[in-house]
Amino acid sequence: MKRPLLSIPLALPLALAVPLLLPAGVAAKETQAPSLAKRPIEGRFDVAPPPVAVTPPGPLPADLAGRLARWESDAASGQQAFAAERNATAALVSAAAGAPVSSEPWVVAQQAISRLTAARAPLTGALADIDRLYVERSVDEAIDGLPDIYALRDRIAELASGQDAILEALNAQLPGQ
Repeated sequence: MKRPLLSIPLALPLALAVPLLLPAGVAAKETQAPSLAKRPIEGRFDVAPPPVAVTPPGPLPADLAGRLARWESDAASGQQAFAAERNATAALVSAAAGAPVSSEPWVVAQQAISRLTAARAPLTGALADIDRLYVERSVDEAIDGLPDIYALRDRIAELASGQDAILEALNAQLPGQ
């Protein structure tokens, strides 16, 4: 008995694969793809947009000057109160560094950190107020005085950032934090 060259189990996958390979071979013989270069008609409508006139911000309105001065004063008093509490808090936190959580030294240190956080309230309140003013004026497109407002906001935010770093460092010294 003579055996066929290909057995039935091998012939079926081969028969299915040949039609799948044909389109790939046909596509390879096709002509070159169209160019992606700019066509002559495409450049006819290249027109520069008209310039937009933007007026620079004017001076700070008189009604805001008093509010900014008050917020600057509040920030300064918050910074002074924070500085006055800082050394005492640092000493209490150092004393509680090895104490177990909920022990007397630990609780006293936590209370000192809470007082230090409360001492900065005028500064954080001023920062919140100036942020609110900046957003309101930006939304209303009232740009007069925005550079002054933003400059004060930057100074206050820098003070708050420094205080945040001190509070994080003090909290990190206590167990359970």
